[in-house]
Amino acid sequence: MAGKLDGKRIAILATNGVEQVELEQPREAVTREGARTEILSLSEGEIQAMNHDIEPADTFTADKAVKEASAADYDALILPGGTVNADRLRMDRDVVGFVQEIFRAGKPVGVICHGPWTLVEADLVRGRTLTSYPSLRTDIRNAGGTVVDDEVVTDHGLVSSRNPRDLPAFCAKIVEEFAEGAHQGQASGATAG
Repeated sequence: MAGKLDGKRIAILATNGVEQVELEQPREAVTREGARTEILSLSEGEIQAMNHDIEPADTFTADKAVKEASAADYDALILPGGTVNADRLRMDRDVVGFVQEIFRAGKPVGVICHGPWTLVEADLVRGRTLTSYPSLRTDIRNAGGTVVDDEVVTDHGLVSSRNPRDLPAFCAKIVEEFAEGAHQGQASGATAG
């Protein structure tokens, strides 16, 4: 039986400190529908996942350093949370540039928990509606975004959720949005150059 995402290639941006369930469950949801995933990180090698930001969990192997990746090679992007993960990713120029390219191409993006910090850094929330972990909401508003407190929010291919409790709704919605492909509104929201 054909999956909804057969033939799709999806990037997952993560580094040390990624919240394990926010990496694993979305990855499982899209691979179950036929997508291939690659973990992109700040460098190749092992990354340390966490549970609840403070408890070491499993390690995962990054398939590629983001500086060696091309947004053109992927159909969609997943940005899991984890406070340390998101903080490290948003400070990397290659990560910011990669995310901006994904948006400019109109490709769908799923972001959960602290993941929107990278979007704030990349100037990609201006004029957009999304949700996040509560501690990021002022940052999103200050960057020109509108924040709502719902388990899953979709804005022209940008899917966002608040925390691990929202994963069932988040996973279902990213599969739906990723299956639809590029979204014109996503590209128009890519204000950063």
